[in-house]
Amino acid sequence: MTTGAPTPTYPARPRRSRLRTYLPLGIAVWLVLEIWLLTVVAGAASGFAVFLLLVAGFILGSVVIKRAGRRAFRNLTETLQQQSGVPPTSGGGEGNGLMMLGGLLLMIPGLISDALGLLLLVPPVQKALSRYAECAIDRKIREAAPGSVGDAFQQARIHRADGKVVQGEVIREENPTTDPGPRPPLNR
Repeated sequence: MTTGAPTPTYPARPRRSRLRTYLPLGIAVWLVLEIWLLTVVAGAASGFAVFLLLVAGFILGSVVIKRAGRRAFRNLTETLQQQSGVPPTSGGGEGNGLMMLGGLLLMIPGLISDALGLLLLVPPVQKALSRYAECAIDRKIREAAPGSVGDAFQQARIHRADGKVVQGEVIREENPTTDPGPRPPLNR
């Protein structure tokens, strides 16, 4: 039975991104594969051998994370101590994040995560992944809509003619000619 009142129209729900749709499924598949592979290896060798593999992965991962953290801290202190603003020449810090991620994957129990963690410790893989990530981030920044966070980041990065990047802050005055007048005093 209708009362003659119009039915309310709700705005269309925004589509879920592919990441939000497939990430839970991917994590579930990854966990099932990890458990299955651990049971296969335990059946072929022994449960104690699998336990030793997991403990060795955890120890190796903690050593890798500690080493990458020290290297990143050393690079940071060298950069801050330099007066000219030129990055240190004793090796870049690009691979430190990937080394830490590799160490974290080694610490997570499982053989697939250990294999991925060991793969991230290989320098050519680190360079290729950091190049890919840098290109993807630059592309996302270039595609950013005006007024978005990516657009503000693009405005704050100024490229000089010699190729150096100058970090800065962009301040816009909406109406520089209009003076709002004196402000009232602050009361306590």
